[in-house]
Amino acid sequence: MARAPNYGHERREREKNKAAKRAARAEAKKAKSEDRQTDENSEPVGETAGEAVADPIATTDQPTEK
Repeated sequence: MARAPNYGHERREREKNKAAKRAARAEAKKAKSEDRQTDENSEPVGETAGEAVADPIATTDQPTEK
């Protein structure tokens, strides 16, 4: 004779899989949002403060305070 199906267990497994999928999507969305915010707030490539000071021509072209 066949065993009775365990519908409750199957339902809990489906819900657990859905929750894991939702969590993964939410994490990816959060990471994408953070990447987008850092890209908007970042400086252009090659224009960091360290490179500007290291360039002697850039420092001589700057107006000085008197």
